[in-house]
Amino acid sequence: MSDQDEQLLHLVFGGELEDISDIEFKDLEKLDVVGIFPSYATAYNAWKTKAQMTVDNAQMRYFIVHLHRLMDPDAA
Repeated sequence: MSDQDEQLLHLVFGGELEDISDIEFKDLEKLDVVGIFPSYATAYNAWKTKAQMTVDNAQMRYFIVHLHRLMDPDAA
């Protein structure tokens, strides 16, 4: 597999926070798992769409997690 074809998996998820100054969710059972994406660009597009849909709720936050870094922490 070439570097260009390498899968760099990213998870997009979000939920309502207890307080906007911290990252503690109000209800873990209500987390919105948007999906796992093959690149940062596709994850960013999904994150942006979800974030824009919830812009009226200041407590709602979405995040991008670099799964590929967790899966191979020794990689450069």
